[in-house]
Amino acid sequence: MKSYEVNFDGLVGPTHNYGGLSYGNVASQSNSQQSSNPKEAALQGLAKMKALMDMGFQQGVLAPQERPDVVALRRLGFAGSDAQVIQQAAKEAMPLLVASCSASSMWVANAATVSPSADTADGRVHFTAANLNCKYHRSIEHPTTSRVLGAMFANPHHFAHHAALPAVAQFGDEGAANHTRFCRAYGEAGVEFFVFGRSAFDTRYPAPQKYPARQTLEASQAVARLHGLREEGVVYAQQNPSVIDQGVFHNDVIAVGNGEVLFYHEDAFLEADKMLAELSSKLAKVGGKFQSVCVPRSAVTVDDAVRSYLFNSQLLSRPDGSMLLIVPEECRSNERVWQYLQGLTGAGGVIREVKVFDLKQSMQNGGGPACLRLRVALNETELAAVNSGVIMTAPLYDSLTQWVERHYRDRMTENDLADPQLLLECRAALDELTQILKLGSVYPFQIN
Repeated sequence: MKSYEVNFDGLVGPTHNYGGLSYGNVASQSNSQQSSNPKEAALQGLAKMKALMDMGFQQGVLAPQERPDVVALRRLGFAGSDAQVIQQAAKEAMPLLVASCSASSMWVANAATVSPSADTADGRVHFTAANLNCKYHRSIEHPTTSRVLGAMFANPHHFAHHAALPAVAQFGDEGAANHTRFCRAYGEAGVEFFVFGRSAFDTRYPAPQKYPARQTLEASQAVARLHGLREEGVVYAQQNPSVIDQGVFHNDVIAVGNGEVLFYHEDAFLEADKMLAELSSKLAKVGGKFQSVCVPRSAVTVDDAVRSYLFNSQLLSRPDGSMLLIVPEECRSNERVWQYLQGLTGAGGVIREVKVFDLKQSMQNGGGPACLRLRVALNETELAAVNSGVIMTAPLYDSLTQWVERHYRDRMTENDLADPQLLLECRAALDELTQILKLGSVYPFQIN
């Protein structure tokens, strides 16, 4: 039976704005308060989805959240009609309104952690929505994320869904941005690689001093238990605290893996040699041959990696066994990074080609190609059980492009978020989107 890695890309929401909400994310903070272009952002994301589909990769789409999140604002004490809630928040607590309008759900690498059926005890694909507990503007996402994933992967014979972990700091969970899976083939048993920034209970592990470590060891272990993963099929590794303090807020900003290959920066991990040996040993037991591609700091500094998002790239397998690296335009603009990539593809190794995409709207808010997608390994039976409305096709691309053109603004500033009309525009857009993607009622305004 054939198996595939399907990339489900996040559709950028209508309130895409530069709120500078993510402390520790250098790009997000440095572009705070700039004017954004939601329409361009959504079209850039769709263009990447269409390009990958045209290259023969399986591609899906994941719907955005309802924004502004009036339900969340009501929980914080704002009252009256929806328009009054927004106006009151704008007058009394503008930062809370900005947070309730965040379009950060576009980065669906944070939506959930996914374990394929070949790895799990019950032979189903398991999903655990991330609690994203470290940042308020993201912590409000998981209820809708769970409903959307449930509508996409609805067949209980093939798919199992778990609620987000307890919303406390000890179980901070950032989803697939700190999770990678290695395997010989997508349908075969693999090794799931969980990367954490700190331990909540074990003081032997160091922690960063400047920026928060968002993923805990305890959260990663809990997800592995929920998914029924075997001990011999799991490796835990700690992110280097010093790189977190340099702006590497998730592992996918400093490393990316696919198949049997880990592409990572020399400074990414603590005890890297021990971790690499464990990955190699465990992958060998399920028939795989682990390969690591280490980028030396002498060629690319951590600062270069953060500014270019070199590692927040998509590493994709081609039929001939070689790999393609999808990078943002910023990699070509960085002389050292681009020089390194030219040497990498010319060296005859496993990574043979680099393709560049313009994702400036996403990049300015702190997310590159890998942030925009949630990877789900599926065999052909499971793929057939996925809601067909969310699988990218040429007609769906056309429908979504036309939908964006109809509903999205081409300029968004902080002042625009206080306009009650924006909520009505967003709800009209999302109501139509759920019909296009065949999701049913997944948003609060559709349910309540």
